[in-house]
Amino acid sequence: MSHSKSALRLFSALIITWTTCTSFYMAFFNVPAGLKLAIVDLNISLAALFLPILLLIKPFVRRLFCFLVCLLMVSLVAADDPPGNDNQNNEKWLEPARSRLMHINGGMPFFPHRANTTGNLVLNVKDFDNAQVCGACHTEIYRQWRSSMMSQAWDEPIYRALLKRASAGTEGKVDNFCTGCHTPIGLTTGQITSEVNRSSIEDSAKNHPMPGVDCESCHNISARTGLDNGAYVMSPRAHGKPTKFGPRKDAVSPYHDTVYSALHTRSDFCGTCHNVTHPFSSVAVERTYDEWQESTYSLNDVTCQSCHMPGFKGKAAIMGPDREEVASHWFSGANAMMLKHLGQEEGSQRAREMLGRAGEITFQQLPATIIPGEYTSVAVKVTNVGAGHKLPTGFPEGREMWIDFRVLDATGRELYRLGSIKDGKTEDNTRNFKVHIGDKDGNPLDVEVWNATQILSDNRILPKGYDIGEFSFLVPADAVGPLTLTADLNYWPFSQKLADYLLGKDHLKVEITRMANVTQSIPLATSLSAAGPDTRHF
Repeated sequence: MSHSKSALRLFSALIITWTTCTSFYMAFFNVPAGLKLAIVDLNISLAALFLPILLLIKPFVRRLFCFLVCLLMVSLVAADDPPGNDNQNNEKWLEPARSRLMHINGGMPFFPHRANTTGNLVLNVKDFDNAQVCGACHTEIYRQWRSSMMSQAWDEPIYRALLKRASAGTEGKVDNFCTGCHTPIGLTTGQITSEVNRSSIEDSAKNHPMPGVDCESCHNISARTGLDNGAYVMSPRAHGKPTKFGPRKDAVSPYHDTVYSALHTRSDFCGTCHNVTHPFSSVAVERTYDEWQESTYSLNDVTCQSCHMPGFKGKAAIMGPDREEVASHWFSGANAMMLKHLGQEEGSQRAREMLGRAGEITFQQLPATIIPGEYTSVAVKVTNVGAGHKLPTGFPEGREMWIDFRVLDATGRELYRLGSIKDGKTEDNTRNFKVHIGDKDGNPLDVEVWNATQILSDNRILPKGYDIGEFSFLVPADAVGPLTLTADLNYWPFSQKLADYLLGKDHLKVEITRMANVTQSIPLATSLSAAGPDTRHF
């Protein structure tokens, strides 16, 4: 009997020592969120196991005190990092954070992507359901998501064409990096290889089917460890059974556990993938989240979800209660062209409408009359009135907004134009808004973003910001008045030239979306003066 008590005392001492040491270690050192969650679960189980030992061993008061200390340690650590907490790591893949993260043993199991899992283990495909399973209960949300770019994130043809070239161009070094935010489940279940990344969409769909950014991708994220490059923690079985993290405290499901996640209500949830830092050169390739965070939208608590997941009245699940506001899952953005190409016309129209709310174009202090035979200057103002980030944002190789400015006389003759499309791209000297990235020698990169080492220029418009530019043109002496001045604010997600290069000539027709337009008629003056030199461009 004495040997049994000694063994129990030793076992209880080990439990207390383990729980206390791990709790203090997690409190004072940088432990990956997935590993921390696993240790907390283990410590809770050990604390529960300690309870019957407590009842068997005397003195009772001393054991009770030790048990309470043990439980307190577990509670402190659990409280320090609940799902969606406000105290998560805000580091990006920049020095000195980069070197520190690189030296955390096992901290980046999918390097160079920053995704983590519980225990940093490769997950089992069987831990995830097909989105159609979710759609059985969440019918309206599934319908919306199915027509979004999120659902097409893995199979989108421009992305896959670039991925193929990036994989080959880097000998596979960016295979994980380029996939973890386009198929999070594909990455964290260990399915990503160079062969898969370089295969056709049809071949991978047949032989290696993987979802894009689906229900399971977002609602299995339990925490984040940073603010770029996919620094999420995937926890499909956080408490030993299917668990879904979401924005509601009263959610109940007969199919899975539900856990309230404050993270899912905030923009930093989106920031894990919508900030992209080059994994090797540390160039800030995309900074959509940072652009929002530094804006008035952030200061006024207008989140990414406010614009891209606006609420609707209805049910989140068919058996759930009626709610005044359910987050929509259209994820409307700016890629009207690709949605149209993929047969999602309703989603395409939503994207056009969102673009229409984002920008505004106006003339500034137009002259009362224009004198034939002389130069005239016209100021045009472009304002970012509706986007909570730069306009445009994301994907530097493609996203472009520009002014197409035209002057016609009363006969319909075009006297001047700047901003037309020539050879599949905007003509030289077009007044456009775009970020330009370059290689180590300062050469602009239109495709090979994996070679980027620097930002060459960035003239995109800040949230609530504006740009005023001037167009100067010569009015012929024989022009017939009045003159009609027109300025279109146009956008495309990538140029026709890029699409032709990646997919083949005319395989995909790139739509130019007119975001805004202004037109003004100005009479000609009766007096003439000598004509000046040749027309100047903007």
